[in-house]
Amino acid sequence: MSERLDGIEVFVAVVEAGNFAAAADKLKLTRSAVAKSVARLEARLDTRLFHRTTRSHRLTESGQAYYERCRRALDELTAAGEELEAGRQEPLGRLRLTMPIIIGRLLIAPLLFELGVRYPQLCFDITYSDRRVDLIEEGMDLAIRSGALDDSTTLAARSLGRQVMGVYASPGYLAGHPRPASYEDLVAQRESHRFVGYARQGWRQPWRFASADNADINLPFEIESRFVCDSLDVVMDGAIAGWGLTRIPVWMAARDVEAGRLVRVFEERVPFGYELNAVWPRMRTLPMKVRVVIDLVLDRLPRLMASGRARSLHTK
Repeated sequence: MSERLDGIEVFVAVVEAGNFAAAADKLKLTRSAVAKSVARLEARLDTRLFHRTTRSHRLTESGQAYYERCRRALDELTAAGEELEAGRQEPLGRLRLTMPIIIGRLLIAPLLFELGVRYPQLCFDITYSDRRVDLIEEGMDLAIRSGALDDSTTLAARSLGRQVMGVYASPGYLAGHPRPASYEDLVAQRESHRFVGYARQGWRQPWRFASADNADINLPFEIESRFVCDSLDVVMDGAIAGWGLTRIPVWMAARDVEAGRLVRVFEERVPFGYELNAVWPRMRTLPMKVRVVIDLVLDRLPRLMASGRARSLHTK
C-alpha cells in the first residue's frame, strides 16, 4: 500500500506549483529528487502524466484525470487527520505562521513562547513579513494580517481588533515647529513641517484618518520626507531623533511617550485604526494547533495594544 502512495504528494505539488523547480522549493527537496519521484510514479503506473518540453510541464489527459483523483484522496486524508486531531486534548505538530514584522515580534511572539511552554509538542515555523503571503501556495497554516481583507473562497478569517494610529514627534522637534491641534491644523500647516515616512514594498504608505462620520480619508497631500523606511521601528527612531512628524500605532509609541522621548501631537476626534485579522486556509475542521493560537491571540492582543505593554524597543 505504501508503494502505491509513494510519489503522489510530489506529483500533486508539481501540478499545483506549475513546474518541478517551484514544487522542489515548496517541498524543500532538490529538483532532481522531484523529477525522479514523478518518473518512478509514471513507471509504476505505466502512464505518461506530463507532456515535457524544455520550458514547461503540461498534464496529459491521463495525468489530469489522475491528478483530480489524487487531489480528492489527499483532501480526504487531511480531513480524516483533522477529525482525529479534533478529538485530542492537546495540540501537537508544527505550525507555519506568517505575520507583520513589528507587531509579530513585539506582541505575538511572546504569546507563542507562552504556548510553547504550555504545549511541549507544539512547534512553530514563523515568517515575519509585511507582504501578503499566499498561504496556500507557500504552505502556511495561519497568517496575522493588518488592513482590509480581499474576498476569498479559499481562506477563512477572524477579527482580532484594530491597530489604532496616532501622529507623533519628539519634544525637541515640536519646540521648533508649530504644533497642530487637529487634522485640519496638520493640513493647514503642511509647509511648516517635516515628515518621517513609512514605505512597504517600495510604495510610500499614505496617512489615513477617520472623518466625523467614520469614513476613511487620506491627507490631501503626499508625504514628502528626507527619511523613508520600510521598518516601523526605524521610522519611530527617526521621529525620536527629531526628523519630523510620523504616524505609527499607538501601542507601539506608548513606552516612548511615557519615557518622554515622543509626544502624541494631537488627539483625533474619531480614532483611525487598521483591522487585524487571523487568516487561514478554509477547511472543514480547524486543526487544534491553529485554534489554540487564534484563541490566545484573540484573548490577549487587544488588551496588549490598549495598554501599550509591548517589549520595549528602547532601553535607555
